[in-house]
Amino acid sequence: MRWRGVSHVEFAVLEYDDSIAFYDAMFGWLGFSSFSSLNMEYQSIYYMTEHVKLHSYIGIQPARTGGKLVHAEQAVGINHIALWAKSRKEIDDFHRNFLIARGISVTDPPKDYPQYWPGYYAVFFDDPINGIHWELAWTPRVPAPRQIWASYQALRGFARRRSDLADTVPGLAWEARRRLPRS
Repeated sequence: MRWRGVSHVEFAVLEYDDSIAFYDAMFGWLGFSSFSSLNMEYQSIYYMTEHVKLHSYIGIQPARTGGKLVHAEQAVGINHIALWAKSRKEIDDFHRNFLIARGISVTDPPKDYPQYWPGYYAVFFDDPINGIHWELAWTPRVPAPRQIWASYQALRGFARRRSDLADTVPGLAWEARRRLPRS
């Protein structure tokens, strides 16, 4: 069984120096650390959490072609990247003191998303230079009973609106499962 998730993600960006300035500010605000490829084989800047895991980072490289992304168009490519927040308060502070303070496009202000997971709380925003869509999200380690109930109610409401799906939350969970082929 696989015990690690994504190793790294790398983006090709427009206006490289301006993009690096934006990402330095964003990841710095969130407490990430950074390193450079030193242009040994290619030009890239990397960002990772303070608890370094070998090959667990986000890389930024200069783009050779392409244009700014528009998330609402749902074009082929990455839909969005979600980073974990330390707390709901960090999300609120980031929204107010980083995103709003810098005039960065917030597509969805901080709010609860009980349909995703009990206690799920997030803010969504766009990179102002490249249009890359980001999310800063948090879930409690142990959801409160009211968060579990809100999640159950959100899923139950969804099931009731869709006659093609099971009408119970356990039934929905069972229908959502997919089996992948094994070699």
